[in-house]
Amino acid sequence: MAIFAMMLYACNNASENNVQDNRLPADQTTTANAKDEEESKKQLTADTVASATGNFNTSAPNNNPDWDKKIIKTANLQLQSDDYKKFNLSIHNSLKKYGAYIAGERQQETDYKTENTLTIKVPVAQFDDLVNSIGGDGIKIMEKNISTEDVTGEAVDTKARMQAKMAVRDKYIQLLKQAKNMNEILQVQTEINEIQEGIEAANGRINYLQHASAYSTINLNYYQYINGSGAKDETPDFLTKLTRAFSTGTTFLSNLVLFIISIWPLLLGAVAFWIFIKKFKPKKA
Repeated sequence: MAIFAMMLYACNNASENNVQDNRLPADQTTTANAKDEEESKKQLTADTVASATGNFNTSAPNNNPDWDKKIIKTANLQLQSDDYKKFNLSIHNSLKKYGAYIAGERQQETDYKTENTLTIKVPVAQFDDLVNSIGGDGIKIMEKNISTEDVTGEAVDTKARMQAKMAVRDKYIQLLKQAKNMNEILQVQTEINEIQEGIEAANGRINYLQHASAYSTINLNYYQYINGSGAKDETPDFLTKLTRAFSTGTTFLSNLVLFIISIWPLLLGAVAFWIFIKKFKPKKA
């Protein structure tokens, strides 16, 4: 009986220890789950901030811009050449000398005319030299027009707007780090994306103005009349004048006939009125 009582006492102690051991891990598991949930939330916020700011450059896109002068120069030239092939080869070779390049080319050829149109981009420092070099023997300048556009104010204003948008974006990024739930994170990230689109558009406009002011544009059109036909300064002979006069007279006569036919209601009314007057006109005593 004594041995049985000792065994029973030992079993009760073992059972109480097992219950306590089972309760302890449960409490620890609840605490661990809460910590894991908090860590997951922090990690989600950190990942969202990183994804929202990873593609955003918080610094200005142009480290050393020149805002003193932003002037866009454009020249439109039209030339008549006596030797198209010679001038075409010469103009292509001379572009390398001035650091210019051809941005577009369009060549046309008809029965009486060979023509080419070039869009040339040249550094602004070499613009005047290249324009003045175009010409020479056998070249007749038909049209020359040079225009300038000062875009300095637009460039400065666009940069100021971009910097203001960047400051607002940085504030939204700070709010994103303080977001408490997924809904707030998505709302703030949407605002950041819209602001970033405006920043990228302003940056693209600034880059365009910088390139346009750094490289001037020359629109060059040159042509040659084949066998002298169709030239503007050509004087026609007597037979050509007689043929043109006869053609002009024929055209005038045909137009007159068509005009008379087109007003037939008026002519018919006039004839009817004349007949009425002649019929009912009172006879003299």
